[in-house]
Amino acid sequence: MSGQPRTHSTAAKDLNTMIELAVFDMAGTTVDDHGIVYIALKDAVEETGAPVSAADLQEWMGADKVSAITALMKLGGQEPDGGRVAAAFVRFREILAERYAATPPVALPGVAEAIETLRGRGIKVALTTGFDDGVAYPLLESLGWAVGAGEGTMVDAVVTTSDVAQGRPAPYMIHRAMERTGVHNVRAVLAAGDTVVDMQAGRNAGAIAVGVLTGKLGRAELAAVSHDHILAGVADVPGLAETQPGA
Repeated sequence: MSGQPRTHSTAAKDLNTMIELAVFDMAGTTVDDHGIVYIALKDAVEETGAPVSAADLQEWMGADKVSAITALMKLGGQEPDGGRVAAAFVRFREILAERYAATPPVALPGVAEAIETLRGRGIKVALTTGFDDGVAYPLLESLGWAVGAGEGTMVDAVVTTSDVAQGRPAPYMIHRAMERTGVHNVRAVLAAGDTVVDMQAGRNAGAIAVGVLTGKLGRAELAAVSHDHILAGVADVPGLAETQPGA
């Protein structure tokens, strides 16, 4: 069974005995942004003259947005030189801000309770995102989610693309989350997200890779990627009976 994708575990160990850190993606995983990030990315790229197919858009969701814009422009037949990419990224942030103002993001059902449960067990919780600081922190502020180890905080750490040399599917954001929360063992980390690159980042980091069905992808699409578990959502993480990858 080692190396084969798994949708569930047969072990009866409680999650608290195995996991020191749960790392969750933001949009589509912990936050319902009403699909606005997809719209903003597609619109910003298409303003450069590059058509964006649904398949290509989905492939690059979850990645850092500069890399996504660069790839989608190239796929659409446009030259992604630095100036054009930078301008498209500015437009992405403008479109995102306008649409978020009109339709504010909200926490997905059960997420706040799940995070509270995990932290109550002594499990650290970190958020990672394909957004940079300028997008991620205002979004968290709008949700009322404070970051830190003190009383009244929502999560222990947040890692954005501003913090790393390369975003997903590289493992660096997960490893930075480990650094910020003092967790040393990658096998004691669970990483969950709603996109292919989220799951690839988890696998690349050596963590327990979990797909959740609260984004745009269905079970069959997520199951095609190497993984340890596929869950309905983050709300199900506290009840997960977990084994280590490769066990």
